[in-house]
Parts: sequence; C-alpha cells; structure tokens
Amino acid sequence: MMARSDLLIARATLAIARATLAIAMLLVSAGAGWPQAAMSQPSLGIQEQGVQPAAPPPAAPAPAREETPGLINEIGKLFDKLPTLKSPQETIEEFNSRARDAAKGASDSLSNLARPSSMVSGRAICPVAANGSPDCKLGADKLCQSKGYKEGKSLNTDSAQSCSAKVLIPGRARKPDDCRTDDYVTSALCQ
Repeated sequence: MMARSDLLIARATLAIARATLAIAMLLVSAGAGWPQAAMSQPSLGIQEQGVQPAAPPPAAPAPAREETPGLINEIGKLFDKLPTLKSPQETIEEFNSRARDAAKGASDSLSNLARPSSMVSGRAICPVAANGSPDCKLGADKLCQSKGYKEGKSLNTDSAQSCSAKVLIPGRARKPDDCRTDDYVTSALCQ
C-alpha cells in the first residue's frame, strides 16, 4: 500500500514540475514579443485629410505554413516526446492485477506446503543404483506406497549384511562375494 501511494505522489510531482516548466518558459518568451506581419505605422482609425489609403494589392494564395524554430515550438516538441501518464483508474487496475498474480502464487506455494504428510515405519530395501550406491529414495517411495501414499522421503535407514548359505558350511573358506551389505529404509515421510 505504501509503494502505491509513493508512486502516485511521484507521478503528481512530475506533472506539477512539467506544468511549472511550461509556464516559466511561456513567461520568459512573452518578454521577447511576437514579430509583426507587416512593418507599418499603427493606425487608430484616424486618417489624415487628403491622403487616400493605397488600394490593397490583389490577394495572393497563402504560402504553405513553414515551421518556425522558436522557443515555444521547441517546448511543444519536447512535450510531444514525453510519455503519457496513466489515469488513476488504469494505475489501480494494474496494481490489482499484480496483487492477484502475487496472491495466486502465494496460495499455490501454501497448498504445496499444506499437503498432508505422515511419518510411516516399516522396512523397504534400497535398490542398488547404476553407480553401485543404494538408492534410498526408491526405497522410501516403496515404503510409502505400501502404506497408501504416493511418494516419500527417507528419514531413517539401516544396514544389514546378507550372506549366502555357503558361509554356514563348516570348514569352507569365506570368499569376498559370499556376503553383501543391504540398506533398508525404516522410516519415511510420506505424501
């Protein structure tokens, strides 16, 4: 609300400054006077006796009006180049449109946060990814899907060593590929 009133005050100040500048330029140029169309003595309606006024020459077509450079003309050109100001109604409509867009974005963000989430417990194995490390995101998703949710995020994991039955044979030497370590998701935050 504060930004809107500052914007309106700034625009009003700009309009007042422009008007003051134009009035000042008009007052300065008024002292210079306007050029006379014909250099003749002013007549107050009194004619000397015996002197007949000369007959006016035949009217020639008026030449095309040329643009005369001058202060007033240049000020007019300057005002033509200035951007037009929006009416208060247009400014308010633009502000309301921006406010609606911001409110929509905020409500979308809040709805993402307000989705019901729940912590579940269980045990789901983390499959081995292509790089050899456990992918516990997939394990959390499996655990959550088994509880009726769409997806999940791993909160707690556990590791266990799984060995083949060959390890239990008495007198057999253990080989490196007899046992492997499996990772499990034991709790997840589900949505």
